[in-house]
Order: sequence, then C-alpha cells, then structure tokens
Amino acid sequence: MVAFLEGGRRRSRRLLLATGACLVWSTVAHAGEREQVVLQLKHTHQFQFAGYYAALEKGFYREAGLDVTILEGADGDAPERAVLSGRAQFGTGSSTLLLSRLSGKPVVVLAVVFQHSPYAMAMRQQGTVPDIRRIVGGKVMLGPKTDQLNQADELVAYLRKQGVAPERLQRLEHSYNPEDLIKGRVDAMSIYTTNEPDYLDRAGFPYDIHTPRSAGIDFYGDNLFTSEHEISAHPERVKAFRAASMRGWQYAMSHQEEMVDLILSKYSQKHDRQHLLYEARQMVPLVQPVLVEVGYMNPDRWQHIADVYTDLGQLPRGVSFDGFLYNTDNAPNLVWLYRILGIAATLLLLGAGVHMALLARERKRAAEAIRKGEERFRTMFEAAPMGIALIEPVTGTFIDVNPRGLEIAGRPAGPTGGCSWTDLIHPDDLPECLLQLRRLQEREIAGFRVTLRLLRPDEATVWVEVSVVPVDADKPGPRLKLCMIEDVTDQKETEALIWQQANFDPLTQLPNRRMFLDRLQQAIVKSRRDGSRIAILFIDLDHFKEVNDTLGHHQGDVLLIEAARRIGTCVRASDTVARLGGDEFTVILPALEDAERVDHIAQNILDGLLAPFTLDQEQAFVSASIGITLYPDDAASVDDLLKHADQAMYAAKGAGRNRFSYFTPALQVAALNRMRLTNDLRSAIKGEQLKLYFQPIVHLGTGAIHKAEALLRWEHPQRGLVSPLEFIPLAESSGLIVDIGQWVFDESLRWVRRWRQDIHPEFQVSLNQSPVEFQREGGTYDVWLRALRQLGVPGQAIVVEITEGLLLDASAMVTDKLLQLRDAGIQVALDDFGTGYSSLSYLNKFDIDYLKIDRSFTRNLAPDSSDMALSEAIIVMAHKLGLSVIAEGVETAEQRDLLAAAGCDYGQGYLFARPMPVEAFDALLQSHVAPAED
Repeated sequence: MVAFLEGGRRRSRRLLLATGACLVWSTVAHAGEREQVVLQLKHTHQFQFAGYYAALEKGFYREAGLDVTILEGADGDAPERAVLSGRAQFGTGSSTLLLSRLSGKPVVVLAVVFQHSPYAMAMRQQGTVPDIRRIVGGKVMLGPKTDQLNQADELVAYLRKQGVAPERLQRLEHSYNPEDLIKGRVDAMSIYTTNEPDYLDRAGFPYDIHTPRSAGIDFYGDNLFTSEHEISAHPERVKAFRAASMRGWQYAMSHQEEMVDLILSKYSQKHDRQHLLYEARQMVPLVQPVLVEVGYMNPDRWQHIADVYTDLGQLPRGVSFDGFLYNTDNAPNLVWLYRILGIAATLLLLGAGVHMALLARERKRAAEAIRKGEERFRTMFEAAPMGIALIEPVTGTFIDVNPRGLEIAGRPAGPTGGCSWTDLIHPDDLPECLLQLRRLQEREIAGFRVTLRLLRPDEATVWVEVSVVPVDADKPGPRLKLCMIEDVTDQKETEALIWQQANFDPLTQLPNRRMFLDRLQQAIVKSRRDGSRIAILFIDLDHFKEVNDTLGHHQGDVLLIEAARRIGTCVRASDTVARLGGDEFTVILPALEDAERVDHIAQNILDGLLAPFTLDQEQAFVSASIGITLYPDDAASVDDLLKHADQAMYAAKGAGRNRFSYFTPALQVAALNRMRLTNDLRSAIKGEQLKLYFQPIVHLGTGAIHKAEALLRWEHPQRGLVSPLEFIPLAESSGLIVDIGQWVFDESLRWVRRWRQDIHPEFQVSLNQSPVEFQREGGTYDVWLRALRQLGVPGQAIVVEITEGLLLDASAMVTDKLLQLRDAGIQVALDDFGTGYSSLSYLNKFDIDYLKIDRSFTRNLAPDSSDMALSEAIIVMAHKLGLSVIAEGVETAEQRDLLAAAGCDYGQGYLFARPMPVEAFDALLQSHVAPAED
C-alpha cells in the first residue's frame, strides 16, 4: 500500500510539472492566436484514441494554445505518411516506427500510450490445451500482405519462437472481420485484444488467444510521434502538445463511460456502447494508468524490440536508434528555459516573502496543513480508476470523494452535503459493515475488506468491494478512515449466471439434478430433525419420443417447457419441481402431514398433462407415468430413494402408463431379478445357452414347406427355458440385442445354406429384428452381406421381419437400411400387420415383400365374420400392391381353408407344426420334401 501511494505521489508530481509547463506555454500562446496543428490517427475513431478526444473536448489543447484537428486513418501507415509529408504535425503508430527510423525516416516517438501491445492471434478452440502449432498449413490473416510495417512483425516473431514457420502458413489478405474466423473461412487471424474478443464472445464462438507476451516478446502498443522537423522548428509546440495529450489520457482512463458517450455523440457510432466500454476496460492493463505514468517509455524496452527485429533479419545487430526517443527533460530552446527560470524565481521570491512575514504566527498551523495536504495527496488523486473516499471517524460522513467514487455511487459531482456513507449501503449489508467499523475503531483489527451493495438514487443496486483502513493510525481516539471502492457488479452478475447455469435447467428454468439432490438432502436432514415424512415423485412423459420424431426437437422443447409449468401448478410453493434431463421430472414433497395428499398431487399432475399441447399448428397428446417413494418408509439414503422411485415409475409404465405407482419391496425384488437375469444373459452366447427353434411356413396351395421362421430360445442352466417375452426387453435395454441378433443371423445362414442345397434351391428363413437393433445409430448390414458372399448364399435366402411401428419413422436412416436390404436381395416382411399404425401410403412408399396377418384376425375366422372380411381386404390389398401374404396363428383346418379360399399365399401355426429345435425341424424337412411351386 505504501509503495502504491509513493508511486502515486511521484506520478502526480510529474503530472503537476507537466501541467505547469502546459500552463506557462498557454500564457505565452494566448498572447496571440492558437496554433493550428493536425493529429493523424492510424484507424477509425474508437476508444483506442480516447485521450486525444479528452484533451480536445476538455480544453487541454486550448489551454496549451493549440487548435487541434483529429483525423481518422484509413490504414496503419497513414500517420507516418501524413507527418513526413507535413500534412499533419503528429500521429499515432505502433512499434514499427523503430523500423521506419532506422530506415532513414526522421520520425521521433514523443510518448508511449500502450505499455503492452494489444496484438494477438485468435483461433478456434480445440481441445483443453491451447496449441498455436495447430495452424501449421492453415489459412491465416496476419495483416495487409502489401504492408511491410504492421503488427505481423511481432506476431511472426512469436510464431517462429513457438516453432511455427510463417512459410508453412497460407497467408490471406486481412479482412478485419471476425465472421471469417467464426464461419471457418480462416483458421486463425491477428486481432486486437481490446476489440475482436468482444464480438467473438457475443457470437458464442469458442476461441483461444495466443499473445506474443506469453513467449517473452513484449512490444509497445500505440505511440504518439512527430518528425525531427517539427521538434526543431516548434519545440514549444511539441512539448505543449505532448503534455496536453498525456493530460487527456489521464482523464480518459479515469472517466471511461463519459468518454464512451462522447465518442458516440461526436465522433463515431460504428461501435455500440457495450463494445466501447469493453475496449476501455481491456485497455486498462495495457495502458496501466495507475502503475505507470502515461507516456513513459523505457529505452531498454525499445532495445528489446530492436533485438526482436534483428532476430527476424530486419535490422543489423548493434544498431543505434539515437534521436528516436523524445527527451522530455532537456528543452532544446534556452530562451524558453530562461523564461521558465525567471517565472520560477519570481514565484519563489514572492513565496519567500510571504512565508517570512507569516512564519512566526503560522509556523505550527502551516506545518500541520502541509502534513495533512501531503497525506491527502498520497491517498486521493483525481485520476484513480477506483473510488476513494475519506470518511469522518465519528459521524461517518464523507470528507472527500474522488470522481470515480461518486460515479460508482451514482452521485453527482460536487460537495457531498454531509451524506454518510452508511446511508448508501443496502439495509441487508449494513449490520456486518457496522460491526467491522466498530472493531476497526476499537483497534481490534487493522483494516477490513468486505463485499456489499450500494443503493443509488435511482434505486439501482451496485455491488462493490470495499477496503477500509485508518489514515492516522498512530493518533489516539477516533481516526479518519480511507475507503477504497471497486465496482464488482459485472463480476457478481457473472458469478450469479454461473451459479444459475450450474444449478438450473436452461430450458425449463427448473432446478437441475445437482440442485435437486442438494434440496433432497436438505429435506432429509430437516425430516430427521422434526420426524416428518418426504415423498419423491419420479415423472416420465409417455410417448414423448413420438413428438420429437414427428414434429421436431424444437417443438419437443416447447412441450417440455409447458409440461414443467403444468407440473409446477400442481404443487405447493414449498415443494421442489426439478428436471433431471430428457423428459424426466422429479418432485420433492417435504413435511408431509397426510400421505393421501401425495395421491391428490400425483393425480392432478396426470390430469394436467393429459390436456392437449398446442405446438405451432399441431396438437400433441402425452401422458405420464409416475413412481412414488417415501422417506423414511422406503429408504434412508438419497441413492436408494431415487432408485426406488425409478422402479416404481417403470412399474406404472408397465401397467399401462398414465398412472402412478408406489414403491413396494416386490418391485425391488423384480428389479434385482432383472439385473441378475441381464448379467446371466451376457454369458448366454458364449455359454451356448441360446438355441434356435424353427416353425415352418406352409404354402397353402401346395402344402410345401419352402420357408421357416427362426425363433430364439434361452435354456438357462438354473431357470430352464426362459420366455423371449422376458429376456428380449432386457437384451434391448442393455444393448446385448445387437450381439444376439448377429448370432441368430449366423446360425440361420448356416442352416438355410444347407436347406437350399438339400431341400429346395429357393428356401427362405425369416428373422425377427428388434426395433432397437434396426434403428441403432451407425448400424448397417455390411457384416451380413459379407457373410452371405463368403458362404455363397444369395440375399433372397433371408427375410427380415420388422414391425409396423418402424415405418412411422420415415427418417433417412430407416429408408437407407431398407434400400440396403433391397439392393442385397434380402426381402422384408411386415409382422403383425393390422394391429399398428401402417397405411397404404407407407406400404406404397417402402419396399415390402410380405404382409403377415396378425393371429388376432386368424383366431376368430368364420364365414361372414368381420375378421374374415378384414382378412380378405388385407389379402386383396396386398396382392394389388404386389405383396405376398402370410397368415399367422393357423390352428384349425377350417381357418386354413377359409384363408386359402380368400387367396392367402402362406400359413403358419400349430396346425402345421409348433416351433421345434433345429435338429427336429431338419428331420421334418428331410421327410417332407415338397414339390416345387408353380
């Protein structure tokens, strides 16, 4: 802190000397007309040149006797051309001015504004570790290709130091448009860290920034320069212009919002206010207005820049740049020096006379005033970028506040009018602050730092970080307090946004899984304390996937938002509704007094979700399945409660959906059995526990068996024969269905190859394919087709049976797979026809070879019955579309005869044979070789 204050004192003294010189020059210059000078900028108007606007608008140039015109620049070389040609007396330039000087151009740097260069490289974010070497061979914009003196120099040096040779890049002409990087037209581009990152952030573009400073290449940024001719012909004007400009920069960096408004109103509206404020904030660590006097330049830094140019081969070693840096201490005009000395001597004599006259009477008071003035000078200076206030020890009223402090508090400039700083603090934050002040006053602590809220006159709230220390620490009794205030509202808003994103679902704004688990844990702790009960509802929307598949994910999101709202209206304010992900919601009902209320809430949720959802021009209908578990009745831990609620939800879904179900121990037993059965299923293939059974498909006209359906059976070592209805869903949910399906195909292919050789050359085997297996991402029939080719079996030997529901998903994936089957000659049968959602349009659109009439029609066949009429209609329709028909569930001769009379092609059922092991089916075929069909 002491070092900071001492630095501030030294900088302020230098500023006072410069200001004094400027005032003296103003006195002389005002004897006549103000001198006309031109400042040429290197780019268009923006905050990058705010100090010059401040010097002009605040009258600093006018006070220096100068009438200044500020011109925009079309390119980076415009200032140098204008200054050397005499069209402008001053210009702004980058560190490449050093190359110009050493190439023989008489340019002189007057002051450094940016202590660090803003130039950097930006590229798309890839991976967790940024690596500039990824751009090798890529398209890169470094700067104008025709401009030899630009920011490409320091960036080229940086690339070489990182092992990236510029010759290995595809260099493009710079467009200065971030869209080229966002759209992928280039792989990397040079940027200003004060500008382009704002536009990349607004676009939500993930990027990495690579700065030369990270590799030790530290160039100066913007520099104010002139020519040797201007210094020689008008030394006083040069000194006055430099002093007024640096004064303007001090003002601009301390009044950023004011300067932004000035730029928008009088200079340029090319950039919006948000961007200009972003640029201003990013310039603070580059200009360093608090740590370094604006304009300061270090010859050793310029030597470092020269060494970098030497390494690039643009300068010889040991080159001297004498005369390149303006000497602010030695004035070249002795007449001017004599005037200053004369005025100073006069002032000293007058001061000495006054001092001697009043010395006896005022010695004590003057010493105290000097001490207090020096102390205040060290702690409060106008250009501070943070708020600083001096507070009276007893009343807490402001003795003095700097402009930034007033700006943060939203108070107008001028006297504070006896306002106490505690009047500004938010009531909720005041007790803690008063406690710390009391401890400070009683010397329990040496100071304190606290984050609190201030209330502005317009009722807006601003978050600030306040540091308070006593000024007169050695003085007994109440002590003055120095209060340093920093606006951290943006930081707080960012933290709040991060917390919101971490704990709430971005779509529905409901608590997410993280927040849900936290609230459930809190509810359990409270329940243990007061002995109350908790209900957890696990809600899964029924048929939501169909909405996504048919209307699109956007409309699915709209439905989820409305579903969240409806669920929220069914619960109390003290209850928690959360979204765990997808179409899964949870509800926490704490402090239950009556368990019947759970039934009431669950039923209200079901009823509320049954109402139609209006999605654009369509209406969608969904229901819900709800699982309910109670604490502490069903479980004592969060994990067990969620597991039990999930099991209860699946029980509700299995019972027909649109209902709720409570957890019972039987559900836990069933879940445990499913888990164990799934584990056993994983070893079933290798353990040769899976068996193929075949059921013949008989030609009704001839009675010949040229087709068969392959049916899967599982002979469990302990459980015996396990029904496919029990283990196929487990295989689908665990993903084992893919391996099982491949095993079924391999075994069927081996047998159909034999039967085509021994029984009939056109023998076919039908394979049932699970919708999960058919619709899996990335799945193709390439493995099947390779196996067919290796064994020399044509695709016509296989028929794939699919369900009608697959045809509802008219996606490219389904269409492509059906086309792949057709191209390979593999035929497709539509199983259980008449019970699903198919229509003539689906049958006409897709390549289907067989329709299998569901056994629900065959079971009740009788002359003149409705089932008979429907069966006849299906057969006629299929034949019109060129499809063959297979009737399932044929168990009586009457059914067979009715179907044959109706023109049905094939029959399958117990009348002909039950499903049998492959060896028995092979024996049946060998003894029942049918004549070839017509």
